[in-house]
Amino acid sequence: MADENTQASAAGETAAPATEGQQQQQQQQQRTERPGGGPRGPRPGGRPGGGREGGRKFFRRKKVCKFCTEKIDNINYKDVRLLGQFVAESGKIVPRRLTGVCTPHQRRLSEAIKQARNIALLPFAGGR
Repeated sequence: MADENTQASAAGETAAPATEGQQQQQQQQQRTERPGGGPRGPRPGGRPGGGREGGRKFFRRKKVCKFCTEKIDNINYKDVRLLGQFVAESGKIVPRRLTGVCTPHQRRLSEAIKQARNIALLPFAGGR
């Protein structure tokens, strides 16, 4: 019995709690050893490309400036039908990344919308 206790106490001393650095290394190894990929495990769908069918990527057509294609140089603040296309229902000016308008035309467009708002051709806010 005495031999068993000494062996157990000797084994207990060697299995002392690891330092923080050692614990971090063990956690790092556990993360990298996961099957299926990264630190959070396999991706949904079981394929490396994600959940898309057949691995096809989404194709988005490049947006082209409406004013450049139709060769409209000056944007008139009185043309409410044209300006209304670039104002959301809430009354906000739609950003150029959504409309595809180039930077110089977006600047002119926003000025025309603001002028039309000031003389009550366009609303400042959308109706509820």
